[in-house]
Amino acid sequence: MKLAAEVVQSFTGIQKRLLEFTRSNAESLGLTVLQLAVLNTLHAAPGLTLKELTERLSSPKSTISVQVEGLVQAGLVDRVISETDRREVRLSLTADGRERSLQSAANPRSYQAMEYALKQVPASDIQNLLRIHQDIQNLLGTYSSR
Repeated sequence: MKLAAEVVQSFTGIQKRLLEFTRSNAESLGLTVLQLAVLNTLHAAPGLTLKELTERLSSPKSTISVQVEGLVQAGLVDRVISETDRREVRLSLTADGRERSLQSAANPRSYQAMEYALKQVPASDIQNLLRIHQDIQNLLGTYSSR
């Protein structure tokens, strides 16, 4: 168990550091990390329904609904009612929403920080790291289905 705890803490530590960079990027745009995730997801896949958006972000519908409402109020997201099914609402970015998403992409601090760190590590170690991470993901998937 001690080794498992060390590995989990290692993953958590890296995730925490990367989240700090992401949070800084989001705050510089007047957004939360989750709001930025919504904008970037809608930029990559315009016209998603709320259900589709929650699935892509792996978050509860109520949480994403609150974020979307805030973004609608801020003029960054539009709700578009389907012409064929009045019950269906699709989400799209406004021009301001697209601009914020593009600004975020222009300053990807977490990716820049990771790139900086990886330049200090031999390429063979990085390939081993990626292979091991994939192996762990696969094994964790088989454990959860037990």
